[in-house]
Amino acid sequence: MKLAGGLAPGSGAWLAGVCASRALAASWFVAYSAVLPLVREAWGLSARDAGLIQASFHLGYLSSLFIVGFLSDRFGAKRAWLTTGVAAWASPFLFVAFADGLSSALWLHALTGLCQGGTYTPVLALINDNVGAARRGRAMGFFIAASSAGYAAALGTASLVLTVSDWRAAIAAIALMPLAAWGVSLGVTRATPNRVHPRPAGESLLASLPAVLRNRTGMLSIWGYTAHNWELLGLWAWLPAFLTAAFVAGGDSAKVAAAAGLSLGAISYVANIGGSIVGGTMADRWGRTRTILLWSVISLALSFSIGWLMLLPAAALVVLACLYNFSAIADSSTHSLVLAESVPPHSLGVAYAVRSVVGFGAGVVSPVVFGWALDLAGGGKASNDVFAWGIAWSTLGLGALLGPLMTLKLHRRR
Repeated sequence: MKLAGGLAPGSGAWLAGVCASRALAASWFVAYSAVLPLVREAWGLSARDAGLIQASFHLGYLSSLFIVGFLSDRFGAKRAWLTTGVAAWASPFLFVAFADGLSSALWLHALTGLCQGGTYTPVLALINDNVGAARRGRAMGFFIAASSAGYAAALGTASLVLTVSDWRAAIAAIALMPLAAWGVSLGVTRATPNRVHPRPAGESLLASLPAVLRNRTGMLSIWGYTAHNWELLGLWAWLPAFLTAAFVAGGDSAKVAAAAGLSLGAISYVANIGGSIVGGTMADRWGRTRTILLWSVISLALSFSIGWLMLLPAAALVVLACLYNFSAIADSSTHSLVLAESVPPHSLGVAYAVRSVVGFGAGVVSPVVFGWALDLAGGGKASNDVFAWGIAWSTLGLGALLGPLMTLKLHRRR
């Protein structure tokens, strides 16, 4: 259904447009990971230094999520999304043009992260405002699935470009996608009202912050999401490099292995799409916390095992990577939904801001810890060392153990 001048908010076509914009915007999130093996070689980076560059992006990203959370509550989610979208598409071109080593890449990738938050939490708030509760879990699942589609598209694009050019051309191609995302978002939201939820009389915007921190149910959700993010962002940062190392161990050249790692990594991100949709649908039909518990336990088992299995045949390893991505993302939309249902609408942006600092703070640290463990265990010198990769992947499992514990407490309260 259409309204005069645009799509009906909450309709299927509206949600499809929102998801298309998200897919294009999210492509930049894995641009650096897509070329990580080649950048390490070109710049002479250790695994720890490579992880620091990825962490700088997450640090900028969590800062932006904190800021746009307050902007969404103050000025409306739609306005926050469209206004910050300009910086989201402009900043990647700066990284493409000027990153040439550890120092410049640290600062420039932090800047790109700082400009990306408006493409995520304000859109979650828009979905929460415009989609009915009975299908809200599935809608958020589609939105998270769109992110995964963007990751897959980015890796696939980089793989194609690397067959004819270098790593800088590959990320330049990816940088065009956030620009297209902003154009789509403008068209989709033409008929969508910019809603600012009224606050209780006399309550300031900043008063929402202590209220969120005192909300026991909301904070349990935030801590569970933090453990989820530790595992998921570490997985996304290092999976292409891990697959590349596995193919090098199988006898492929570095460039062939890098292209194969990207292509198969892209396939594993397609599994994210299925995981997000299945997880969101399960949350509507089977229950929020039960869905989180199931998938968090499965992904934990894979965190503790996949590194030790890197010498499996390539097909088997890719199947494991797909299952890992499927399970690690399947509870993501449900975490967002639980938090939205745990706080008043007028403080949802602030709640997402708090979650961003804590949850994405974990995402800043986990890729660095992964790289540090890889170096200490010998992976910096021999990238196909099974022991080193097994130890590194296990650090993700150790950090994620908190998730099921918090979810159990949340389940009892709900």
